Amino acid sequence: MDEKSSVAWKFWLYQPYKWLILMPLMLINSIVFALLAIIMSLCVSPRAGSLMGKTWALITCWLTPVSVKVKGQNNISERKSYVIVSNHQTGFDIFLLYGYLPIDFKWVMKKELRNLPFIGLASEKVGHIFIDRSSPRAAVQTLEEAKRKLVNGTSVLIFPEGTRSRNNQMRPFKKGAFKLAMDLDLDILPVTIQNSHKIKRAGFMNLVPGNAGLVVHPMIKTSGFKDDISGLMIKTRHVIESELPSD
Repeated sequence: MDEKSSVAWKFWLYQPYKWLILMPLMLINSIVFALLAIIMSLCVSPRAGSLMGKTWALITCWLTPVSVKVKGQNNISERKSYVIVSNHQTGFDIFLLYGYLPIDFKWVMKKELRNLPFIGLASEKVGHIFIDRSSPRAAVQTLEEAKRKLVNGTSVLIFPEGTRSRNNQMRPFKKGAFKLAMDLDLDILPVTIQNSHKIKRAGFMNLVPGNAGLVVHPMIKTSGFKDDISGLMIKTRHVIESELPSD
């Protein structure tokens, strides 16, 4: 049996498990840990709520199953806040980053996601940042909210591509993450996501088991670029791209 036939057989053998076991368990997992995140955020702290989100993501990866290798954890300084910048291949990136990136961070997400059942309210209580692109005034309010939350080792994570690439070829970067880093006087922490597109393929819930990776790079000091946002973008993109597989 050639490699292509072997992959096809594995795909079809996986389908009964995915639809009969994985999908129901993912739904239960999401509801249970969203509720726990809300409760922990209200009764203990938003950071405790974030731990529920991390557990949710780890269980999802375990159920799929996906094996994740993380490199460069030593590049993260405890109690330091960053603007974390990562490539964005698929929706599964959320589970990889939330589950395996060893740092407390807030997502910047579209305000429409606040309306998702359970997860939207949990995201609000944990302290994730909902961005309103409707006006410059709303954008300023988002910036002020970020300033209040990004202290004592809590960081913010942004995908500068703005949308999913679905492969190892990154899309053009947008300036928002880098402007935010300069406005808040925070350094950039580049992260490379590897092989997420092989786990979540094109199509509704088209998941397959496999291997993925995260590479945490040394921080890039924004003070070295002053008002040179383009230079900061180019440098960050080059660093992230350097650990992407060639296939």
